[in-house]
Amino acid sequence: MRKTVTAFFMCWGMFCSIPCPYRKWDEELRPLMISMLPILGLFIGALWLLESLLLRLLGLSGLFGAALLLVTPWALSGFIHLDGFMDCCDAIMSRRDLQEKQRILKDPHAGSFAVISLIILALLEFSLFASWDWSRPLPLLLIPAVSRSCSALAVNALKPMGHSSYAGRYRENKRNAENALPLFVLAAASILSFPLGGGAAALGAAAGSCLALMYGSRQLGGMSGDVSGYAITIGEACGVLVMVLQGRIAAVV
Repeated sequence: MRKTVTAFFMCWGMFCSIPCPYRKWDEELRPLMISMLPILGLFIGALWLLESLLLRLLGLSGLFGAALLLVTPWALSGFIHLDGFMDCCDAIMSRRDLQEKQRILKDPHAGSFAVISLIILALLEFSLFASWDWSRPLPLLLIPAVSRSCSALAVNALKPMGHSSYAGRYRENKRNAENALPLFVLAAASILSFPLGGGAAALGAAAGSCLALMYGSRQLGGMSGDVSGYAITIGEACGVLVMVLQGRIAAVV
């Protein structure tokens, strides 16, 4: 139990911008830290959900509220996943050979493809939130957890990129029992979301994340933190898309 708590706060400290109340690092717990991503996703989703309720209560469910909802999951993760999304877009859209794509991926400078992709993503998500039915906020709780579950499973299961920080302990990581935790969270979130009305959005987030993981790892020669962030960002966007479409269909029916 103590290891699990330590691993969760390690995950918080690395993947969340809110100051971590318990700072301790144990390199041996790095695999378990990755498995804590879905739990951190539930925490971020809870804050996202509470924000939407507060904005609606204050009468700020217009364009200003849409902009805040767009930025919130990016900001709460310290923009680290968005950074991975931009890096992957730069590398993948360069259409170069694998070696050159991996070189571009490691380049700390943002290229034109990264900027263009970010602008398109922001415009699309902002438009979705601007047309969202604010009376159906529950999917906001589940989308970050589901997208992070898929990425955590991929980090543990897919072959890592050669220069990735996950490469050194890949075989050892696959044998750890705690790697089943993201799968458990994903299954639990999916099962609970359907009777509560968030099932379609959860499936949308899972589908978007899985497709991004397969495409990104294939294009870039393996799994890495950047590919994980790329998939989380795309998965969240797909979850929001399905959430808005579900609300529109329900309103028509």
